[in-house]
Amino acid sequence: MTLRWYVLRSKPRKESALWKYALSKGVECFYPRLRVNPVNPRSKKIKPYFPGYMFIKADLEKVGRSTFRWMPHSLGLVQFDGEPAPVPDGMVQGIQHTVAEIAEAGGEKFEGLQPGDRVFVESGPFSGYKAIFDTQVSGQDRVRVLLQMLSEQREIPVELEVGHIRKEE
Repeated sequence: MTLRWYVLRSKPRKESALWKYALSKGVECFYPRLRVNPVNPRSKKIKPYFPGYMFIKADLEKVGRSTFRWMPHSLGLVQFDGEPAPVPDGMVQGIQHTVAEIAEAGGEKFEGLQPGDRVFVESGPFSGYKAIFDTQVSGQDRVRVLLQMLSEQREIPVELEVGHIRKEE
């Protein structure tokens, strides 16, 4: 019996339904999600870390590949050259650790930022620059900041991913 991690693809926006179904069938699943702070209060407050994908742990020789292909809301296992691609245990553990750290910190980094707050760009093409938080871009996990370039007197509006910035302390 060789239990290994694999990546299971879901139909668009059907990850939760597939995850619940797989759990009901006794399949060990890891479906990483994050708490977000959406602009629209009716939007989902929890979103998938990898939209359209989740990790399952199974013995494919015992269960069979077709089990995952024909589950409701499933598009099957991620494959290369027609063979399901196993995921190393260490990689899944690393993702579990990262998602747990983000959740422990309160979710996405956008929480608590107000227009005018000074932020630092930690990653991406503008890494290392200081900026002023302007607003969250409606319906997206992006923000608009006023990037301070060359001199503190000139500010250029730039849209970045929420995770690229942190509030200066």
